[in-house]
Amino acid sequence: MECCCYSPTTNPSFKFLNPQSVPSSARLCSNPFLKVNDRIKSRKQSSYVNDLRTYKRRTSIVAAESKKQGWDFGRFVKTLYFFNGPPSPFKIFESLIANLSGPSSSEAEKSMDVSGIVLVAGATGGVGRRVVDILRKKGLPVRVLVRNEEKARKMLGPDVDLLLVRTFNLTHRRVLKFFVQDLSNDQLPQYGIVSTANNGGFTSIRTKNFDVAENLSAYDGLELRLKGDGRRYKLIVRTSRDWDTVGYTVGFDTVKDQWQSVQLPFSSLRPIFRAKTVADAQPFDPSQIISLQLMFSKFEYDGKLNPTFVEGPFELPVSSIRAYMAEPITPRFVHVGSAGVTRPERPGLDLSKQPPAVRLNKELGSILTFKLKGEDLIRESGIPYTIVRPCALTEEPAGADLIFEQGDNITGKISREEVAKICVAALESPYACDKTFEVKCVLPFSEQYTVDPENPPPEKDYNSYFMSLKDGITGKEALEKTVAAV
Repeated sequence: MECCCYSPTTNPSFKFLNPQSVPSSARLCSNPFLKVNDRIKSRKQSSYVNDLRTYKRRTSIVAAESKKQGWDFGRFVKTLYFFNGPPSPFKIFESLIANLSGPSSSEAEKSMDVSGIVLVAGATGGVGRRVVDILRKKGLPVRVLVRNEEKARKMLGPDVDLLLVRTFNLTHRRVLKFFVQDLSNDQLPQYGIVSTANNGGFTSIRTKNFDVAENLSAYDGLELRLKGDGRRYKLIVRTSRDWDTVGYTVGFDTVKDQWQSVQLPFSSLRPIFRAKTVADAQPFDPSQIISLQLMFSKFEYDGKLNPTFVEGPFELPVSSIRAYMAEPITPRFVHVGSAGVTRPERPGLDLSKQPPAVRLNKELGSILTFKLKGEDLIRESGIPYTIVRPCALTEEPAGADLIFEQGDNITGKISREEVAKICVAALESPYACDKTFEVKCVLPFSEQYTVDPENPPPEKDYNSYFMSLKDGITGKEALEKTVAAV
């Protein structure tokens, strides 16, 4: 691997509660449905669906029942410890002070922006350093991931934004899985009841804290697929493991008796603690999602009330929660691999006509085999990607006419400078998203490409090349057909 460009990263596993372990006043009513293979993934409307792993796949309905009854202190304590214990006395005191000196509801909401930094791995390689140079010239913030700090600063400058690592192993990253399940009306569970008795007026369902924080920084928000009842609900996202802590909150309206998809951008989340905006809260960090909560309440925040709240029955069937990306989707990960990665095991191939890396794959430690495994991890990850497979790399200047192919069949040469330009162009092109392709220039090895400084070649429109590419073609098709035939 010469270079990887990663443009602002994922692996959710929302675990809805077992209904038997939650008090009836805030119970998750669920209806099991068919399990699916854990490796199935589906893209639907350019969004990403959570694999509700470790629990049975379920359709969930936010429901609660509150009648005129005495307060059950034992059940309250049981619920606190189910969610990692009670709040500390210090936090209770802190919240009382905050309520007395809380911010005005007229304060403007702050947008939660992403950094936009492009991370370049392999930045001291032939392609990587050219990628860094192009990004800098375009005025884009760049951070480099390297193993040798001295070499990196000498090559890229003393002021380079640098991350020093010992290893960079994609197999350590958990993979985002996908799942979609639609429900028919006869699968809906019962409704619930909410009451203002006993100083009530709200009910919610909340996940337990995830064992590992969920990283959704590559996405723009969450999309809920649900059947509404005409009421207004809240989604609360927490980034802390504490029980009594700030919840990043957004309200959403539903349409009665209609299935709908509700997109809630991360930028719309507002830091709320006990129905009040926390002015000095840390910005929402989508890479540190610890738990989710859905709430139906008569309260909005900062003294506002929910205009759709009424006592009595309500229901909110939820069929899926997705992490989505706003259109148009562009690659977040551009990987520079190598032409020939599928050829070492391809039957009937004339090795004498193949590049040395294909002929000597085993002698070279099966380098192409492992490069293909790395590609597969990227394709299965759920991150929007582009995989560029250059033919033999040269130090010639960019500018020669190019050939883009798919299926891993071509041989030839291409300039490192040209590959770097292709990588940067791919980051900005929706047509390059989820594509794997090989590329070479039209000139044979015997012909040297040069550029006249007085008459440089025109800049290429790489989009015209990307638009010709198709999804799902990797060159592995020949191998899979051979296996099927056997």
